[in-house]
Amino acid sequence: MWTRPSTATKCKLTIATVAAVLCAAGAVAAVPANAATPGCSLHCIQVYSARYGSPTNPRFVETVYGGTAAVGTPAILAPPSTTNPAGDIIVRSTGSVTSFYEVDMVSAAINAQYGPLDAVQLEYAPNGVRTGLCSGLPGTPYQNAGLTLQPCDTPGSTVFILDTTDSPSTGPLYFPIIMGNTTDFEHPFAMTLVGNPAHKKIPQIKIQRLRGNPDHVGQNQLWSANVLN
Repeated sequence: MWTRPSTATKCKLTIATVAAVLCAAGAVAAVPANAATPGCSLHCIQVYSARYGSPTNPRFVETVYGGTAAVGTPAILAPPSTTNPAGDIIVRSTGSVTSFYEVDMVSAAINAQYGPLDAVQLEYAPNGVRTGLCSGLPGTPYQNAGLTLQPCDTPGSTVFILDTTDSPSTGPLYFPIIMGNTTDFEHPFAMTLVGNPAHKKIPQIKIQRLRGNPDHVGQNQLWSANVLN
């Protein structure tokens, strides 16, 4: 797990403490473990869009297309399920952007821009079994790229920044999620919902430049998450 610097020491963050850390930051809500498979329910995180979801009814959550644990499998939005392990996503690691920089997972430029903000890696763990595959991109982000499963040790492209500073009026509940290897800080590459997931065969999560920041970010680029406990 990544270490997070403090004024006195570096505190290791384990899976068991992820929910407490993120909830304390105000970034996510803790809800009962009744919306994931039993094997994942104690650790699962459900990322959902502000356009369609709420803490009590996320409606569509980040899910692995077809449940296939393979590099390149699309990350999509689908209804939460207690029986389908395709939605079993866990927080592999979390901490400040600086803590990821200290282990060479983000660049010095990213650290200079976002250092104090929280960042996460999201790992596919069907029925609670970790795969070593995380949501990400296979290289530098670009407009309308689709999120896919990538090896979790891939620097930058598997790190997501909870960018509350780019939409302060909607935080802490809803916030943009920025790619950890974005190359543009004025309009950084961010997770984006394109269309209604219910009307798409493969409702893949896209990456687009953030628009309207800091005062008018659209709901399709605002996200939140539930930690199941």
